[in-house]
Amino acid sequence: MCSIVKSFSRRKPQLLIFSVLLTLASCGAVIESARAALTVSIGQNFTGSDNSQTLITPADSDGAIGPQHFVEFINGTFAVYSKTNGQRKLRISDIKFWSNAGVTLPASDGISDPRVIYDSASQRWFASQVDFDASAGDPSLNSDYFLLAVSDTSDPLGSWHGFSFLADPDAGNFADFPTLGVDGAAVYIAGDMYFGESNPLGSVLVSIPKSDLLAITPTIAHRSFFGTLDYAERGNVLQPVSCVDGSSSGNVLAAGDINSDSQIIGSIVLNAGNTNATLAAASPIPVTPYDAPFPFDVTQPDATTTLSANDARISSRAYTVGGVIYATHSIQVNGRAAIRWYRVNATNYALIESGTITDASLDLFYPSITANASGVVVIGCNGSGLTTLVSSFAYVGETVNGITTFDNRMLLAAGGSVYHDIYEQVEFSDESRWGDYSATTPDPTDFSRFWTIQMLPLADGETWTMQITELRVSQLPQLAIAPAGTNVNILWPLSAASFQLQSSTNLSNTNSWLLVTQTRATNGSQLSVTLPASAQQQFFRLKN
Repeated sequence: MCSIVKSFSRRKPQLLIFSVLLTLASCGAVIESARAALTVSIGQNFTGSDNSQTLITPADSDGAIGPQHFVEFINGTFAVYSKTNGQRKLRISDIKFWSNAGVTLPASDGISDPRVIYDSASQRWFASQVDFDASAGDPSLNSDYFLLAVSDTSDPLGSWHGFSFLADPDAGNFADFPTLGVDGAAVYIAGDMYFGESNPLGSVLVSIPKSDLLAITPTIAHRSFFGTLDYAERGNVLQPVSCVDGSSSGNVLAAGDINSDSQIIGSIVLNAGNTNATLAAASPIPVTPYDAPFPFDVTQPDATTTLSANDARISSRAYTVGGVIYATHSIQVNGRAAIRWYRVNATNYALIESGTITDASLDLFYPSITANASGVVVIGCNGSGLTTLVSSFAYVGETVNGITTFDNRMLLAAGGSVYHDIYEQVEFSDESRWGDYSATTPDPTDFSRFWTIQMLPLADGETWTMQITELRVSQLPQLAIAPAGTNVNILWPLSAASFQLQSSTNLSNTNSWLLVTQTRATNGSQLSVTLPASAQQQFFRLKN
C-alpha cells in the first residue's frame, strides 16, 4: 500500500486519498478500498419464550426484526418484543395466532415449522407454518396444509390475514420442513414431500404474487404450484431467497444432497408476480465438497455427543443483497460441526465466494446469515464443546474487493447447563433434539444493526429458551479514487451518506477544508463524486 497516488490527468499531478477516520490508498490504475475496521457491540440482549411455556421440543427458532418490534415465531408461540428495550408486548400460542388471522384449525391438528419475515419493501410481515393431522399414527401418510399469513400494516401487533391450502394438490403427500421467502415479485413456500416417515419423494414449491397478498382483500387464488420436484435435479430442501432491495426475484437455493455433495443447486421462478409463473431449468453450482455433521453430533462438557446438529440442508433463510445471494449451512470438518457460507450471483448462479468457519474446540451448528449493502456479513449460530456449554455466538465479517473476512467468534450469551431433553431421558433415545434452524435478520431502519435468535439451554438441563440479540456494527468509511477519462471519481460507502466530502490543497492549514459541492451519484453500495483532474495537489476527507 502507498499513500501517494498518481492522478489520471495528462499532466500527471499527485493526489492523496485522505480520510479523517482512516487513510487508505493503493498504487495502480484503479484505487480500491482496503478492509475497514469493524466495531461490533451488543445492544439489546434478552431471553424470549422457553419450552416450559410451549411444551414443545425443538423450538424451530425463528424471528425477524421490524421497524419497532422483534417478532419471535417458534413452535407453540408467537411473541412480539419492543426493539428499544426488549419488553414483551404480546405472547400467544401459534394456534391463537392463526385463529386471530382467520384460520380455524381442527382441535386434533398439529402445527409446526414456523417462519416469519419482515419485508421492508412492502412494510408488511409474512408468516408461515405447516398444519397436519396430529391424531394420525403416522401423520406423514396423510396430506397436510401450508399456512400463510400477511399483516395488514407494518405493526405485527395489528391484524393479519391468514390462509390454509393443500401442500400437495396433485398427490396429497405430506410436506415436511416448510420454508418461506419474500421478494418484490412474490411470496414463496417450499416443502420436502413424504409419503411415510422413511419415504422422501422430492420437493414442492409454491409461488404467490405479492401484489395479491397486498391487496385490500388479500388472495392466494393465483398461486403457482411446482412439484413434486426431483431431488437429483433441484436439490434437497428448497430455500426460497428473500430480497427487499429489488436486485433479484424468484431465486431458490438447495443443498445438492443433505448428506454429502460437491454442489448446491439454484432454481429461478420466472414471472413470479403473475398468474403464469414458470420454473426455469435448475442450475448446479459446484462448491467445495462437504459432508453433513451427522453422525458427528454436538459434544457437550459431559462428553456426550447426543445433541443433534441435523444435516447439511440450507435450513435458515437466504438473502439477496445487491444481486448477491448469501446462504449458509452446517457441514463437518475433522469430526466437528462447522459452518459453510456462500455468496452466489443471483442472476446466473455463478459462485462468487465461499468459506468455512471452524473452531478447534467447538462444534458450530444451526447457522443463519444476513448482510447489508455496505458489505457487512453476520452469521449467528450455536456452539458447544468439552469446556463450553451450548451458547449463542456470532461471526461478523466484511466483504471488500470481493473477499469476505470474518472476525473471531463473539459470545452473545452462555448456556446455563449441559442439555438433555426430556424425550432422550424418558425414551432412552440416542438423540437430544435441538434447532431445527435459527434466524439472523438486518434491521430495516438502521443498516448497521442486526438481530439474531438462537436456542439456549437453561440451568435445569432440560429447558431451553430463546436468546434474542441485537448486534451494532460500525464501519469506518473509506475513500477511494478511480480514473474516469479526464476526470477522477472519488468514492465512499453508501453507509457514510451522512458524511460530508471535503477537499483541501494545504494540509498544514487546518481551516483550508472546503465542502465538495458536486452532485453525488449512487451506484449500488457506493456514493461517488466526479471531479476534473487537476495539476494541483488535492487532499480529500470525510467529515461527520
